[in-house]
Amino acid sequence: MDKVRLDKWLWAARFFKTRNLAKQAIEGGKVHCDGQRVKPSKEIVLGAELTIRQGWDSKTVEVIALSDQRRGAPEAALLYKETQDSVAKRETEAQQRKLVRGAGVGPERRPTKKQRRQIHRFLDQDSSD
Repeated sequence: MDKVRLDKWLWAARFFKTRNLAKQAIEGGKVHCDGQRVKPSKEIVLGAELTIRQGWDSKTVEVIALSDQRRGAPEAALLYKETQDSVAKRETEAQQRKLVRGAGVGPERRPTKKQRRQIHRFLDQDSSD
């Protein structure tokens, strides 16, 4: 096998659950091949460098094997190799997100019913004075 469609390979490598999701991600600009935006029908070859953005994370992987069949996760992991820079960058960004979340910066949760009653009582007392 010399060439495989990009959307099929992403599906077979288990980056996306369905080929349709892979196609939507490619069309949405979340997948780049060798630094350029591509179409779902782009045929990738061995050694191609893909940048895949999923949620908060961005992965840079090198294609080391081709397949158009979806198999188990251990076999799918043999289709690509993530670059060391990509792994380090993802880990540091994950650490930063944890620190920000832990520092209390972010959305507060809504007050409970008991807390709302206390707020209303407090505001009513303040307005009656």
